[in-house]
Amino acid sequence: MAGGALGKDWLVGIELGHYRLVEKIGAGGMGEVYRARDQHLARDVAIKVLPPGTLIDESARKHFRKEAVRL
Repeated sequence: MAGGALGKDWLVGIELGHYRLVEKIGAGGMGEVYRARDQHLARDVAIKVLPPGTLIDESARKHFRKEAVRL
């Protein structure tokens, strides 16, 4: 997984819609997790960024959906 140590990453500081990525807080088998600021609601959220092609197969989509529902 590219990106290096937790806390610093090239995606930190960019905006995805109305979310600004603040810091990298984790990484795992499916992707990297960032603390982001919801600029509309003025609150922190977690955003998972997946590598391109991660959700191409149905089992990966089911795994991602199951993980999201758990949270």
